[in-house]
Amino acid sequence: MVSLNGKLSMVTGAAGVVGRALTAALVADGLHVLMADLDAEGLEEAAQEIGGRAIPLTLDVSDPAAVAEVAKQVSRTHGVVEVLINNAGILSNSKAAETTPEEWRRLMAVNLDGAFYLSRAFLPAMQKGGWGRIVNVCSLAMKTGGLTAGTAYTASKGGLAALTLSLAREAAADGVTVNGVAPAYIRSPMVTEQLSEDQRRRLLAQIPVGRFCEAVEVAHLVRFLVAPLSGFITGEIVDINGGLHLD
Repeated sequence: MVSLNGKLSMVTGAAGVVGRALTAALVADGLHVLMADLDAEGLEEAAQEIGGRAIPLTLDVSDPAAVAEVAKQVSRTHGVVEVLINNAGILSNSKAAETTPEEWRRLMAVNLDGAFYLSRAFLPAMQKGGWGRIVNVCSLAMKTGGLTAGTAYTASKGGLAALTLSLAREAAADGVTVNGVAPAYIRSPMVTEQLSEDQRRRLLAQIPVGRFCEAVEVAHLVRFLVAPLSGFITGEIVDINGGLHLD
């Protein structure tokens, strides 16, 4: 049985609420975690809070040249990334008519392109080594059309789900699983700051469990998909939405 202890992982969007929870969960399982984010100050604070196996790494995931350079540096300095959590994402609530071409491109660049660039960089070494895990943080929006989320966000997460299935098919025979998680309304700045009080109240009335999701619950699900005994699960997008959407 493969042991996670000492393996190298990367979490993107690691300075945020979900990214910190993901990092802490992987560190608890014995992994070294490269915490990637544009927020250098937030990364340093999070890494100090979590502990020695958390390694801050400033990175713009939407920049293919930056991703390629970081991948080379990581390979030279740390070794093979065997667990990749594509969590970096930005939200827009703009619907189609209000979405500018620049906003559309920015959402796609961060939410979808970044996951592709990083997967492309690290997947070959996972395949060569015969083991690996990629987990993409998708969204309920891709299944519902976006209850409050905007057009670009919803489309970017739908693309991320399709990327998940494509990579899963490509890598399955090499011992690498690729899965996604589809959370809804995590208690984070995306909910507390980018939705109005009225929107939050109406959403809570629709969620059967009667509350928003906690970041540690998302981390728990990702932790399960990363585990060695989850090797027969690939190409799945696992819902975590409190019953808001059932299928």
